[in-house]
Amino acid sequence: MKIGILGIGRMGAALTTRLLGLGHEVTVWNRTPQKAQALAGAGAKVAATPRALAQACEVILSIVADAAAVDTTYFGPDGVGTGDLGSKLVIEMSTLRPETQRMLAERLKKLGAAVVECPVGGTIGPAREGKLLGFVGGSEADFALAKPILDQLCRRVEHIGPSGAGASMKLAINLPLLVYWQALGEALALVKPLGLDPKRVMDIIADTSGGPNMLKVRGSTIATALAGGDTGAVTFDVDLIRKDMATMIEEAASLGATLPVTERALQIFDEAAREGMGADDAVKLPVRWLRQS
Repeated sequence: MKIGILGIGRMGAALTTRLLGLGHEVTVWNRTPQKAQALAGAGAKVAATPRALAQACEVILSIVADAAAVDTTYFGPDGVGTGDLGSKLVIEMSTLRPETQRMLAERLKKLGAAVVECPVGGTIGPAREGKLLGFVGGSEADFALAKPILDQLCRRVEHIGPSGAGASMKLAINLPLLVYWQALGEALALVKPLGLDPKRVMDIIADTSGGPNMLKVRGSTIATALAGGDTGAVTFDVDLIRKDMATMIEEAASLGATLPVTERALQIFDEAAREGMGADDAVKLPVRWLRQS
């Protein structure tokens, strides 16, 4: 298929690699053109504008930073919404508040597009391998159109409900994981005096009921960080964690709920960002807390 991807950050680039590997014709666009051009060598076409991408493709995927980026990409000058969207399928994959996804779907449907949201769980490794978790919001008919493509990107796709429902589920599944980065640092502080090998500590924690699935994948990288080693390329940075947590807190407030644990963890991660850790991988967060303990 002719598929366009708007937003070539780490996840957008990984999705592009996956779809190219499956034989699709992929066109990319990014606000920073150099990131898009970097994928041209891998076989992707590069569009000058979101409008040009949308007109060249049957399916439009977007995965951008925030609601402001969504608005600019879709409805700014030369945005997706400035062209004919009849017969186009839009799959919006960013981590946003439900109301943002609902408003986007309403506007795009008026322009003739079929629209679903599908924020995903997972990092760039699973994205390259088609092993993400997809949480879909949209109509049954639009979900049916999107599912064949989503099945190529995700090991599990759940149609949660109407527009906005997928966004709600994504925030919910991310919340325990993001808070856990702080919880892990606090747990490590309790065994710090024992002087144990970090690999052994992470192996023990990962094998308990208190160890999330994430530790089975990233435990060795966390151990490397604890030992002061090189943890390789960043997969999920502190600034992105902070953005997602702020979104969770804002959404909870709109529902009349409070998230006190999330709020306190965000304050601690904000302190880390002020110290210059914003672009660092999440594995550095428990290391920072341990050093302060």
